Formats: sequence, C-alpha cells, structure tokens
Amino acid sequence: MTPRSASLLALTTAILAETSATTALKASHGFTRVWPTVTVVLGYAIAFYCMTIALRTLPVGVVYAIWSGVGIVLISLLGWFVYREHLDAPAIAGIALICTGVFVIQMFSHASAH
Repeated sequence: MTPRSASLLALTTAILAETSATTALKASHGFTRVWPTVTVVLGYAIAFYCMTIALRTLPVGVVYAIWSGVGIVLISLLGWFVYREHLDAPAIAGIALICTGVFVIQMFSHASAH
C-alpha cells in the first residue's frame, strides 16, 4: 500500500467514524444515554486519530475539505434515514455544490497528490 492510499484509507475511516459519532450524538440525548454516548466518544477518538494519519501525506486544507464535504453528505443521509429529517431544495442544492467541490479537488487539484 502506498503512503497516499494509506492516507486515503485513514481519511475514509475518519469520515465513517465521525459520521457514526455525530449520528450517535443526537441519540445520546445530551449524554444521558450510555451506549450512544460511548459511541460518540469512541467515534470521535477514532476519527481524529485517523485524520492525523491522513495528514502525514495530504495537505490539511484538502483533508478538511474532503472530511467536511463527505461528512455533510453522509450526516444528511443518515439524518434522513435514521431520524426521518427532511431537507428542502436549497439544502439539497447546497449539498450538491459541496459534493461538486470535493469532486473538483479530487480530480483536478495537484495539492492532493503530495
């Protein structure tokens, strides 16, 4: 595995851990429910550790753009499926623009190739 692919795997793991933790954050009801609270703490710990691994070879701006962009999309989808939250057209349009930005970074930026 190349250093770049290891960084991308770590970033993917960080995003999945963060979205799990954020989803559990709502379920914790202000940290009054034990298992969702444990999921929040472990999820964020794993997410930040994996993010530090990604930052070994990828620029912080690129990592954060991908982390936040993909995280927003996943959290929105999880909110829709798990909590039955609905998004209006402007929210969907904004999320689509974020996805476009992440795509542009991945496909055309030389900053992510370091």
